[in-house]
Amino acid sequence: MRRLTSRRSASTRPDQSRRVCNSDSRASSRAEVFGTNLNFRGDARAALEFYRSVFGGHLTAVAYGDFGMPAELPDADKIVFGQVTADNGFTIMAYDVPGQSPAAAPAGATTRENGMTRTGERFFVSVRGETADEVSALWDRLSDGAEIIEKFGPSPWAPGFGMLTDRFGVTWILDVAVTYAG
Repeated sequence: MRRLTSRRSASTRPDQSRRVCNSDSRASSRAEVFGTNLNFRGDARAALEFYRSVFGGHLTAVAYGDFGMPAELPDADKIVFGQVTADNGFTIMAYDVPGQSPAAAPAGATTRENGMTRTGERFFVSVRGETADEVSALWDRLSDGAEIIEKFGPSPWAPGFGMLTDRFGVTWILDVAVTYAG
């Protein structure tokens, strides 16, 4: 199985989403890997546990109280740093925005009409796998309790593509990697 990557869907090339490049030729050629950090309003722990059930791997969750916030304060048990790291290298991070209460997932924020995506979202989390079977298995788990925007299946540009907003209000694109000319 090829390494799954998390990237912003606005990236024009998959390798751009995993590296920060420095144009200064004197600088180190080392590329920095980055991931997605999701902001929640009190339900980061539940979201991270769900994402671990989807992607597998190791869950790290550290509460504000673990860093010295007094236990009697309302946010002491909220997540200041959380991360799921799957065995294949996929990583997703999350934390709770202090002082916020849980909010319902926005309904209908993103739609697909006549093959076009209409949205007010600034970005989607995108997961790309090597085979339709691999991505379909992730889709089946991630879609539990989700609003389906476009059901996973063959598309004109990939052997598998689907879009959903999960039970925590995060919009995901799942697709099968394809090599494009150009």
